[in-house]
Amino acid sequence: MVCEVDSQPTMEETILVGDDLMMGPPSPIIPQEITSHVLEGVELCDGILRTLFLCLQINDIEPFCQDELALYRQCAEKRAELESFKMEYANARLECNAADELANILASEVIGLEEKALRLRSNELKLERQLENSQAEISSFKNMHYFVSKQSTGCC
Repeated sequence: MVCEVDSQPTMEETILVGDDLMMGPPSPIIPQEITSHVLEGVELCDGILRTLFLCLQINDIEPFCQDELALYRQCAEKRAELESFKMEYANARLECNAADELANILASEVIGLEEKALRLRSNELKLERQLENSQAEISSFKNMHYFVSKQSTGCC
């Protein structure tokens, strides 16, 4: 009978070392203007790190600090994931704010153009009335000229 040997060690069989802490995803680079918002409420793992350093100081070798190493690794992974999510959220909010600002600017421009269109239409109507009055006046002068010329010629 042949025994199969697992090529992948289980978590219990794996001995973590300090270098394993560097294997996880790096924390995202957070722009300075949103740092306080992104890091608000994020576990910085400093208590777990202190416990790990204390364990290493007492035991002097990593195999005796497996629980602390695993806890710090999990905390660092969760922190990186949360920071990444919060940074995406903060960027989305910045984009929304910029879109809102642009929408307000465009709305102001539209209102200004509508007001200008109303003023132009009002001026157009005034000019149409002046034209009608001028045409009526011209017609009246023509009629008066016609009657004056008829009277001076002695006709009708």
